[in-house]
Amino acid sequence: MSADATTATASSTGATGERRPLRVLIAADTFPPDVNGAATFAEQLAVGLAERGHEVHVVAPAFSRHHGSFEEEHRGVQLVVHRLKSYKWPTHAWLRFVWPWSVRKLTAPIFDAVRPDVVHIQSHIVVGRGVAREAHDRGIRVVATNHFMPENLLDYVPLSKWIIPTAIKIAWRDAAKTYRIADAITTPTNLAADYLREAIAGQRVLAISCGLDVSRYVAREGRPVNNEIVFVGRVAPEKNLDVLVRALPLLPPELHAHITVVGGGEMIPKLTALARELGLEDRVRFAGFVSGEDKRTALTNATVFAMPSTAELQSISSLEGMASGLPVVAADSMALPHLVDGNGFLFRPGDEHDLAAKLTEVLTASDEDYVAMRQRSLEMIQPHDINRTLSTFEALYRGEPVA
Repeated sequence: MSADATTATASSTGATGERRPLRVLIAADTFPPDVNGAATFAEQLAVGLAERGHEVHVVAPAFSRHHGSFEEEHRGVQLVVHRLKSYKWPTHAWLRFVWPWSVRKLTAPIFDAVRPDVVHIQSHIVVGRGVAREAHDRGIRVVATNHFMPENLLDYVPLSKWIIPTAIKIAWRDAAKTYRIADAITTPTNLAADYLREAIAGQRVLAISCGLDVSRYVAREGRPVNNEIVFVGRVAPEKNLDVLVRALPLLPPELHAHITVVGGGEMIPKLTALARELGLEDRVRFAGFVSGEDKRTALTNATVFAMPSTAELQSISSLEGMASGLPVVAADSMALPHLVDGNGFLFRPGDEHDLAAKLTEVLTASDEDYVAMRQRSLEMIQPHDINRTLSTFEALYRGEPVA
């Protein structure tokens, strides 16, 4: 850490020894109304810090042609969001990007006006990279959180499958250039931290859960009458929802199981066609984008949460399922195994037969075993409470040691 950064961190404690609120600048390449895990985390972090009395500013791409600094309401809290001029990604339904060479020019006046104590970037890709370098050059402390999986991004880049492994290596080398100038690097889980350490050549990486406001979720008593399998998240290629749809007709017919997919995305037309092809039109429901309240209701009313994705660094939506008291059936891939321990089952990624078998185990479990899985999910979610996450990041922002 530079001497200037040390001074900036220390100055967050007043002359009387009392801690003054921090001015935090959060830089994100995706932020609501975008719907994805990284955007959700950035929003709940900003809201949580603001509720604790800190002055929070967010820098993110504009979600339309309108750009500038705005007061926006997020989860009932007013935030100052600096929306940078952006352009629509041609092969993606909603993704927008900022020209890389424009970020520092656009954000320098924001730095001058805000004078942040600390900058927290949510990615290294465009906005995060430019803001991190601007902060570093000004001697401002930089905290970097990685939600990035190159495989997710490459789904939207027209590359040959033979080139993709090389492209992934190049992407990680590029990421390392930004993370080297960060004072602290975090990612949501220990598995994700191990993955990142290997990818960026051994730099210290802290595992800090994205966290969840557990109090907003409701777990119903007992066992639901219907066998409702729920998925929450983006309906995108890497979520492998075709595996879930193909698993449904492999379940015992007497279970009368249904699937509800909560979330929007470019794969809905293909998955709708697949459900029709398999004769499942009346058993697979695509709810699309819904309000937070409707999402939580869908989780409360479900019987089991399914996550077939193979590219999860934590999976906030799986945490939401657990906070709703649901057993979890998830792919044995990336960071998902750390969410399954007595509260459900892992299945072989991409194997609809194994997924069907594991869903059947949950749906045919005795009432005693089913309730035990539900209770275990509720126990396991406690370490992910958002208040723990916020306190840990506050310590990092001030340059204090964290476990």
